[in-house]
Amino acid sequence: MSDSLVIIPTYNEKENIAKMIDTVFSLPYPFHLLIVDDGSPDGTAEIVKEKQQEYGDSLHLLQRAGKLGLGTAYLDGFRWGMKKSAAYVYFFEMDADFSHNPQDLVRLRDACATGGGDVAVGSRYTKGGGVENWPFDRRFLSYGASIYVRLITWMPVKDSTAGFMCYTRPVLEAIDFDAIRFIGYAFQIEMKHTAWKLGFKIVEVPIIFTDRVLGASKMHGSIVKEAVLGVLNLRFR
Repeated sequence: MSDSLVIIPTYNEKENIAKMIDTVFSLPYPFHLLIVDDGSPDGTAEIVKEKQQEYGDSLHLLQRAGKLGLGTAYLDGFRWGMKKSAAYVYFFEMDADFSHNPQDLVRLRDACATGGGDVAVGSRYTKGGGVENWPFDRRFLSYGASIYVRLITWMPVKDSTAGFMCYTRPVLEAIDFDAIRFIGYAFQIEMKHTAWKLGFKIVEVPIIFTDRVLGASKMHGSIVKEAVLGVLNLRFR
């Protein structure tokens, strides 16, 4: 039994999911993997089911009826993992499209297991981190958002919008999931902010973020709007 559960939300990720599953299970540490699929019409869930024949109880699938939002996918994944086994101590958020390098899972775990962190952030904007294959406007938006969050909330995290994370079990047990309001990328900010306000230690681990090669981006205007307004809400809540 592993002490580490990697949660990957999917919607139409047939080009990436099989390779991602194989890559995670080839790592030197024995992670378990939970795919939370929002009714992908491209057959993503069917690919995961085929892979379950190969990887057994290390690979799990949670199927949902439709696109219910990134935040609710992670919250449902956290709830599933915490109920599934008390052995799970480290819970990871990760994209399916290889923009997050699976090799960095080990470093995020180490930052919590031996580095004193309660939450580990795979950070693009701390020393040693960076972004590849993004156009200037996307870089500007992402980096500007992180500065905006720090100015408004005073939270000492350089990459507050990061989606490559490790949460320890005590952090998730302390957070009231029903009080988490945002479902898009503002969810990432809200979770970090909540953990910080509860007094948990957040550490940033430098990563190189590489834009997806296969599949379509899920970013759209309403997600950006939610993040901008959501940060103001957090500050004055």
